[in-house]
Amino acid sequence: MRDRLARATDGPVRVLHRGPHSIYLELGPSTGSGQAAWCVGVVDAEAAQVPCALQTPSLAGIVGDRAAIEGGVLHLDGVPLRIGRVVDVAVPALRLLPRAERPADAPAPDHAAWADGLVGAGDGLTPYGDDVLCGWLAIHRAAGVATPVMDAAARSLLYRTTLLSATLLDCAMHGEVLPEFAAWVAALGTPAEPAAAATVAAIGHTSGRGLLTGARQALSELAVAA
Repeated sequence: MRDRLARATDGPVRVLHRGPHSIYLELGPSTGSGQAAWCVGVVDAEAAQVPCALQTPSLAGIVGDRAAIEGGVLHLDGVPLRIGRVVDVAVPALRLLPRAERPADAPAPDHAAWADGLVGAGDGLTPYGDDVLCGWLAIHRAAGVATPVMDAAARSLLYRTTLLSATLLDCAMHGEVLPEFAAWVAALGTPAEPAAAATVAAIGHTSGRGLLTGARQALSELAVAA
């Protein structure tokens, strides 16, 4: 987030969504970067701590009517939101079993067709199908497994979904996740796993359940050591 804001072109930023605990904005591509637009969130302690957001204890007093980038700093209603610390949003690493200990390989799933049925499927700022795909991608990144076919298929379909959801898919492709999801991955195979899964499942209306569905699908495809 810090680096993206530093590269952003100065000027007004479009407000996409305002709520009591979160504001989402459209950060246009940097001049000459070739990057697509990105969704930047500003979230308080009550909101989902998405990896594409600036975190603040409270949004009290900030309406979010006006937003702009000035010198790499996001301003809301004329108030500069300067970054005081950087939060690690990387998914914890998972260890694959040695190949000799893995079950016999099943036929490779058709990831392009699966992505076609998921991207943009559902309602809200983050459709359920996208959340499923985010969980699947994040687990593969945790295991250090590249997914070029799925990545290319998903990127070609991002026009179907919201900018926030497209941004979160991009984050998942880079192994960037919500803290609750990271805690669940870290707890896999331990007594803390059920409670961590319940915490993830409670995120949003369906987001957490979608993340778990995709993640468990990925775990079934990969042989991960407990």
